[in-house]
Amino acid sequence: MAVLAHLVPTAPVPAVPGVRPAPRRPALRQVGPNWYATVMGTAIVATAGAALPSAPPGLRAVWVAMWALSAVALAAVLTARAGHWLHHRDQGRAHLLDPAVAPFHGCLAMALLAVGAATLTVGRDVLGERAALAVDAVLFGAGTLLGLAVAVGIPYLMVVRHRPAPGDASPVWLLPLVAPMVSAAVGPSLVPYLPAGQGRAALLLGCYALFGLSLLATLLMLPLVFARLVAHGPLPLALTPALFLVLGPLGQSTTAVGRLADVAPSVAGAPYTGALSAFAVVYGVPVMGFALLWLALAAALVVRAARRGMRFTMTWWAFTFPVGTCVTGAAGLARHTGLAAFSWLAVALFALLVTAWAVAAWCTLRGLLGGSLPGAPRTPAPEPVRAG
Repeated sequence: MAVLAHLVPTAPVPAVPGVRPAPRRPALRQVGPNWYATVMGTAIVATAGAALPSAPPGLRAVWVAMWALSAVALAAVLTARAGHWLHHRDQGRAHLLDPAVAPFHGCLAMALLAVGAATLTVGRDVLGERAALAVDAVLFGAGTLLGLAVAVGIPYLMVVRHRPAPGDASPVWLLPLVAPMVSAAVGPSLVPYLPAGQGRAALLLGCYALFGLSLLATLLMLPLVFARLVAHGPLPLALTPALFLVLGPLGQSTTAVGRLADVAPSVAGAPYTGALSAFAVVYGVPVMGFALLWLALAAALVVRAARRGMRFTMTWWAFTFPVGTCVTGAAGLARHTGLAAFSWLAVALFALLVTAWAVAAWCTLRGLLGGSLPGAPRTPAPEPVRAG
């Protein structure tokens, strides 16, 4: 009932001289861009499930249901965020100028791209191929343009307005930079639908450009994140799940090179096709190895934080989408190498993804019904120095 109360129109309150009227729709004031993570985390379950090398056919209906849920979640969050900007523009501007919140604006682009990819992958079972293609094309175009704008705009704000200190480095800083990599990973699905010639070549090479843009930017940012951990110790408890965000560019880049190599034969000639297929393996295997190393480190730090009293926050959604990109990356390596080990890795990571999604979704729903959500990410207080 608490959630429904926010949606029921209320009669206007007459203005009282000398008294500032209360803001309209107060529940929307703290609906920050981090809420798009719920859309991303739900859509990736459908996409990753469909990518598993040997999933039982009966589970296809489950993936379709997850796609439908992600589409509904996208519509709901878009509506809430529109209301946020309509009724609380001051807070929206404050979010852009807050270094703890601004990077989350990259989640909008990734939410659009994730739902679009899931629509063409499994949503076509409901919408039909033509409608699913149209939806994906629109969401891909909008998500890519927004992703490029955020990849430039948020670093600009960091330099000009935020001016963070080295000790403020956070995995959240990666969010604006990963959006172009998501475009590079989902764009290849549209290549076969374009006429042969310039259109296909432009999209294929454009996706490689987006891959390079995001990869090089990530390589600039990752050393800052790791240096912060080494020099300043573990992240605050509430922010610890954000360590899983590092898996995003790793898994998504592995997915991207694999899918680009899959569609390259319809665009490039024989010399390039073989080289791109080889690159998918030569690049993907070492990066997946590093992803597993980071997964182990991040999991150990999350266990440490849980033992020290870490409670649920919206950062727990960081356990979903980044892990899902590693599922699709491992599935791509299984397809290109033929190794059963990568197939089993994809299945194991998918089990982790489903578990993480179920926990995050349940806690989020409970928070909505209980009134403790929504909320924007806040800068957590530093963790006291403790032995061990």
